[in-house]
Amino acid sequence: MNLMTALRSGHSTSPRLTWYGPDSERVELSGRVLDNWVAKTSNLLQDELDAEPGMAIRLDLPAHWKSFVWALAAWQLGMEVVMDGTSAELLVTDTPDDDGRAGFDAVVAVPLAALAMRWPGELPSGVVDYAAEVRSHGDVFMAHDEPDAGSLAVRGTAGHPHSALLEEFATAQEPGVRLLVRTGDGLESCLSAALGAWKEDGSVVLVHHDVAVTEHLLDNERVSRP
Repeated sequence: MNLMTALRSGHSTSPRLTWYGPDSERVELSGRVLDNWVAKTSNLLQDELDAEPGMAIRLDLPAHWKSFVWALAAWQLGMEVVMDGTSAELLVTDTPDDDGRAGFDAVVAVPLAALAMRWPGELPSGVVDYAAEVRSHGDVFMAHDEPDAGSLAVRGTAGHPHSALLEEFATAQEPGVRLLVRTGDGLESCLSAALGAWKEDGSVVLVHHDVAVTEHLLDNERVSRP
């Protein structure tokens, strides 16, 4: 069973990923909705950006539910997700106006506001507006090429192949956990924790570092306690 099949099985209508962001944002993605977002993003990568297995994609994004979608989409294609600032063919960023866009085959701008339908303001020439483009892509993903299980899936503090993504990169969690993950830990650590929860048929509550983790939040979300 592949990663996305495991994520949507048994949780098609129940939460797999819940996001608490600034400005009172709360976004809840069931297994089916998460899979749809990942499929649309995978199709955008494959059909619009010519992404292929083995290509490297740098996620210049904070820990966020959209960052999780991008990582899952890239892994579904068999791509290498780069989180240490080193070279890659594609760049996904929430700061497209910054210097450092040179040297990439394509650059994608991701607005982080929950309800953003397009990038707020003008984008540099050639930069793809994720929010404006992603919804036009299909809800089902069919890979053009079979991913190589032995190729790298993660480039960060360590490298992990696709075949060992859930065994080596994922952090061990309890079965069925409802896991609290704080964005202040960084994208790589947050993804590792989330994969560990999903591997054990659990779910994730991802909380922005500006949001207070209150007893009400923990009780309302049924977060697992030690």
